[in-house]
Amino acid sequence: MSSSAMVGSAGTWARALVKISPYTFAAIGIAISIGVSVLGAAWGIYITGSSLIGAAIKAPRITSKNLISVIFCEAVAIYGVIVAIILQTKLESVPSTQIYDPESLRAGYAIFASGIIVGFANLVCGLCVGIIGSSCALSDAQNSSLFVKILVIEIFGSALGLFGVIVGIIMSAQASWPSKTV
Repeated sequence: MSSSAMVGSAGTWARALVKISPYTFAAIGIAISIGVSVLGAAWGIYITGSSLIGAAIKAPRITSKNLISVIFCEAVAIYGVIVAIILQTKLESVPSTQIYDPESLRAGYAIFASGIIVGFANLVCGLCVGIIGSSCALSDAQNSSLFVKILVIEIFGSALGLFGVIVGIIMSAQASWPSKTV
């Protein structure tokens, strides 16, 4: 079945989407996975770090133990890198006659969707962990008994990134390129 048989009139968005190479969608998905995840980690580190440095003026003892919040933020970037590597391994070469087959389009879209899911889940996770890490540093500066309690909440926030990674890996399992028979 050709891609032109799958879509309606010549001027529709669906027709435009099936004319873009699935490799383009896959590459954009991989780039979003790593790029937006690193953006989320950087944003979280910015939020946590600025509060940590400010609170350390009042209580210098908090600096070393509150670095764990920065490490949680950095883990978000690592999630994006891991998924980008997994998605990169999903790319396969297909003959040019099969590049626009439905199976190729599905594989490209699956990698694209997986990258978007992971990237934006990690963006939100980085913000979440950054805000909680900021609160942890400020609270610890006021009352050291609050550190562990808020750290537990930060761990729950960090799990959001893992959920995104799991869903992204499940989605990438749909990426199967056509066999190389011509």
